[in-house]
Amino acid sequence: MRKVMIVEDEELILQGIKSIVHWDALDLKLIHLAHSGQEALEMWEKEPVDIIITDIEMPEMNGLELLKKIRSEEELVRFIILTGYDEFEYAREAIRLEVENYILKPINEEELEKQLKEAAAKLEELEKKKIRYIDEKTEWLQFLSGKASETGYEHYCERLHLYTEKGRFWVAVMKWSTDSVKENRITDMILSLQNTEKQLRVVHLPPDCLLLLLTGADKSQEVKEYFQMLQNEIESQFDILTYISIGPAFDDFRKLPECYQAAMKLQKYLLVDGFGSCVDEEHIQEREREDIVIDRTLLRKLILKKENERALGYIEDLFINNVKKGVSLDALYQMTVQIAMLLQEIKREYKLENYETLHNLPDPLETIYRSDDIFGIKALFISEMNEMIRYLHEEDSQYTPVVRQIMDEVQKNYKEDMNLKTLAYKYHMNASYLGQIFQKEVGCSFTQYLSSKKVEMAKELILNTNRKISDIAKEVGYPNTSYFYRKFKQHYGVAPVSLREMKKY
Repeated sequence: MRKVMIVEDEELILQGIKSIVHWDALDLKLIHLAHSGQEALEMWEKEPVDIIITDIEMPEMNGLELLKKIRSEEELVRFIILTGYDEFEYAREAIRLEVENYILKPINEEELEKQLKEAAAKLEELEKKKIRYIDEKTEWLQFLSGKASETGYEHYCERLHLYTEKGRFWVAVMKWSTDSVKENRITDMILSLQNTEKQLRVVHLPPDCLLLLLTGADKSQEVKEYFQMLQNEIESQFDILTYISIGPAFDDFRKLPECYQAAMKLQKYLLVDGFGSCVDEEHIQEREREDIVIDRTLLRKLILKKENERALGYIEDLFINNVKKGVSLDALYQMTVQIAMLLQEIKREYKLENYETLHNLPDPLETIYRSDDIFGIKALFISEMNEMIRYLHEEDSQYTPVVRQIMDEVQKNYKEDMNLKTLAYKYHMNASYLGQIFQKEVGCSFTQYLSSKKVEMAKELILNTNRKISDIAKEVGYPNTSYFYRKFKQHYGVAPVSLREMKKY
């Protein structure tokens, strides 16, 4: 039985719709009655429904805004729009958002029931299509694992429409940057690639990879130039950055899993080459093998002397001036492991291991090996060093009672709209004088300290929960998500979404 919600700000119309539809006969169950888009959204988040009948013009949030928000969470939910305004702009927007229908008031009972039947039928069709899509992706992943027997191979050839004749084939894996890329742009990109030409077959391997099968090319240089051209077209047309790794050629689809695994191994070079690059085995073999030299003594000294800017500047320099295209992956891993071990030694020596916001050695190492974003690794070290230096400050600093009280207040109430003027009034002090004392003892302004505390707490929520970034921003006291993004990036050198992608919790 499909669940339904009605959203209408006029109570008389709301109750009228509830009464005129024969819900049981249509195998539908009316779950929610909402009087505004905002109320409907809150109800939907508590108990989602399959079909939503909604007015357009409503207070707080109109019907189309509600549609956009819910569709961003669940693309299958169906909408029937009701309005007394026979305007083309509304209809055009509704059609673009895949609304089932656009019904004018006064509502015709037969027409509404007809549209409800069609919405339920459409929902069933989409669910079956989604199941077939998932089944196909599952079969692709099973085949690419390389565990198929000879009998199993024949099954996959038939199910996945693989070539049975021999020839010269190439396999590549394309990954795209998920940071700030809208899902509909990814869909448009995939559809465009599927229509490029018959010699290229495109398979989407969720969440963010494409398997590219190419025929009709003889030389590796020709293949690389082709994929680079494809890459440039995607960036210019869809504003999406991609990374492509090309496996060796094969002449029989029994060898596809092996060549796919070879292409996947090259995906790790995204760490040093970055999005916008296209690599193959020949390209990787030319890598320089030189180690990246780290001055451990200097970095240790900067951390222990609590020279925050210089310590972070040293890390920035390591990653910007040493990790360039052409460096070997082993050299990058050795550099990051050395930094992680140095930080662990300092934490152990100065008994900082028990602080909850600091990581033990296995945590950053796991992040390093699982990450595909060099900026995410850099952000991890910057975050860790920021925390360490702050704790080192707290360990050997004697704060005046009023500064200690303010720091405790921030710890407890950082979500609130705090400012130094209000706190100065609370503690019967001049705001300017209190600001000078705080700056001198803590090493930063009160505003910087509060902002640092907010983004530190946000970082923990980003890494340890699956909550939406916008919700986390509000949770730590940033109602404006764009402003939160700016402050977070200023502090950690990476966007919140990138940090979560890097950690892959």
